This record gives sequence, structure tokens and C-alpha cells, in this order.
Amino acid sequence: MATIRRLRGRWQAQVRRKGIPPRAKSFDTKIDAEKWARNLEAELDRCGSLPDTRLAEQMTVRDLFERYLKEITPHKRSASTEVYRLRAMLKRDIAHRTLATLTPQHIATYRDERLAVASPATVIRELNSLGHAIDIARKEWGVHLPQNPCKLIRRPKAPKGRDRRLAPGEEQLLLDAADNGRNPYMRPLIILALETAMRQGELLSLTWDDIDFDKRIAHLALTKNGESRNVPLSSRAIEVLTQLKSRSNDQRVLPTTKSAVIQAWEHLRARAGCSDLHFHDLRHEAVTRLLERGWNVIEVATVSGHKELKMLQRYSHLRAEDLVARLG
Repeated sequence: MATIRRLRGRWQAQVRRKGIPPRAKSFDTKIDAEKWARNLEAELDRCGSLPDTRLAEQMTVRDLFERYLKEITPHKRSASTEVYRLRAMLKRDIAHRTLATLTPQHIATYRDERLAVASPATVIRELNSLGHAIDIARKEWGVHLPQNPCKLIRRPKAPKGRDRRLAPGEEQLLLDAADNGRNPYMRPLIILALETAMRQGELLSLTWDDIDFDKRIAHLALTKNGESRNVPLSSRAIEVLTQLKSRSNDQRVLPTTKSAVIQAWEHLRARAGCSDLHFHDLRHEAVTRLLERGWNVIEVATVSGHKELKMLQRYSHLRAEDLVARLG
């Protein structure tokens, strides 16, 4: 049985079992002390030993994130975006709670408050980060929690994937706008995106050592999913790369930066009159064009790097009117 006693104005609960070091903790109320003791004894009856809950009682969500940012985040491909996300979450009220007192209700409240000002996709990513950090703490850092509270709440409904495709004539409008822009690499960047289905970051990371003109292959040593892949190059892509190579004094195929591309894209799409078009939509367009040419999903996945058909389906936007001719 636990011992509950008054000690220096507070209530102390103490749990003793033979062969196990005693555990004690003080509370402001007797009810809280009794609740803590009951939970500890129940855990002891279940697993045969007293769990060390001190880390969970001391570590706040802020402490959790700060350690996660030092030890886990730097090894991720999406490190920069996760740093930004977690730093923002550190400013929220939930960061002050200890892991031992963090309940599904607290996380549900956080979810609802964030949904009032942020998109469901943003909130899902934040909950995923919090849930993974708690999992790491439980599995690798010795933080005892009976369960991960993030897994006990409803997640926001994921937004419907974008299905934006280039309208007739829109590609030429983009290229004309690129020709009138200040960044000389926007035109080849757009063409290569449409011809290779590469992500923007993959295109910007290409070096001339990655291009095999004889085999007509672009080698990507490290992609978003952590694997390498070879991308076949169309005649149009080869033509663009040959032009770039002829005037290049840089080891990079496209010697420009992500921030420069973002800025140039904003001006470019405004001049082209397609302000709702995202650069990533060009990857969707490229994948769909391959399917329209009769490529099967295995062939397309080899080019795009998708591992799962479900993900590939999100990127392919075949229009019903384009399939009518095949019906006969």
C-alpha cells in the first residue's frame, strides 16, 4: 500500500515494494497524491517493476523539441523546414507542459486552436513532428510514458491533392515570361521540369558530372525518399542541357539558388497570368504527360521516383475527355 502523508505543507505519496527502490513525490492536494500512487502501483502490478517516471515528469515539450532538434532533425532531408516548424511550436502554450502531464485532451485542444489559423496540412505536419519526437523519447531516451498521446486523437482530414494542369497555351506563356525575366535559368528550369518530372530541388542540385549525354541519363545521387535514381532524358531535355553546357563556367547545371527561383517564379507566373500555378504543378504535369503517352505506371515510377502507386496517383491527373478516344 502507498503511504500518503502531510509534509511541509504539501502531500507526499510514497510507494514501496520489496526489492525495488522506493518512489516518492509531493503534491498540492491529497487527491493528486493518491492518484499518482494508484497509477504507479497499477503499473507495478502490470509489469512487475516500478517505472522511472522522473524524466517524463521533468521534461517539457520544449525540452523534448530542443533535444530532438539537436539529435534527430539534422539527419533528415527536410531538416530546414522541420527546424522552422519546431521553432514555431516552441512558442505555443503546449511547449510548457511536461510529458507526464501531456494528455490527448491537451493535444486535441492544440489541434483545434491551430486549425482556426492554419491549414489542415500544416497541423498534420505539426502533430506528426510532435508524435515522432515523443516516440523517440520513449524508445531511445528512456522517457517512460504508458502511451503516445498523439496517437489517441483524431487527425485533421488531409486536404485533397492538387490537380492543377497546364491549360492549352499556358506553357508558352510561362516560357515567354521567363524570356522577359531577369533570371536566365528559369526557361531551362521550366522545360527540364516538364521533360524529366524532377522536383525543383533535384534540378537545382544537378552537376555536370550527373549528366551522361551518351546514355541520355541524369543521375540523382540522393532524392527525397533517400534513394538514388536515374532519369532518362528526352531529346528536348538534351537540347536544353547542351545549350546550358556550351555557355557554362560552373559545375552546376543550373547555377542559381532556391530563393532566387522562388522570387523569379512569383514574377513570372504573374506576367504569364497564371498566379494559381505552383512550380511543383509542373511535376504533376510531367507525370501525367508520360501516362498520356501510354507509359505504364512502373515506367513512370522509374522516372518520377515514386515508390507507391497511391502516391503516383496523386501526381497523375488524366482528364476524362482525354481518355474518350481510347474507348472507341
